[in-house]
Amino acid sequence: MKNIFIALILLLSSLHAAVSAEYSSQKVLDSKIPIVDIRTKGEWVETGLAQGAIPIMFFNEQGGYNIEAFIKELNAKVDTKKPFALICRTGSRTKIVSNYLSAELGYQVTDLQGGMVYYKSLNLPVVPYK
Repeated sequence: MKNIFIALILLLSSLHAAVSAEYSSQKVLDSKIPIVDIRTKGEWVETGLAQGAIPIMFFNEQGGYNIEAFIKELNAKVDTKKPFALICRTGSRTKIVSNYLSAELGYQVTDLQGGMVYYKSLNLPVVPYK
């Protein structure tokens, strides 16, 4: 099922690619665009969060997901009528999820390429997960 979802998202993204993709930077942080961290709780605990990031897990530790629950929590925490960004560990998950949110729901999503690995390599501010 997971592979079918990913294949569908990749197909849809090629038809409706409206996702903005850029690397993390101080400019992104200064823009005050909401950053949603879609990693797992274990990853948040291990590395912390990008300063100001909103943790909302998409894929669980086993690779499972609940799209409806994610979207409900996303809409409760972020104004999805305005642009927002997604970050994960390396950018693989955000590419899939941002393409889905853009193609299926029309959200204005920025995929933060390179994820937290790249973010931390720039020594951008990180806060502990609480």
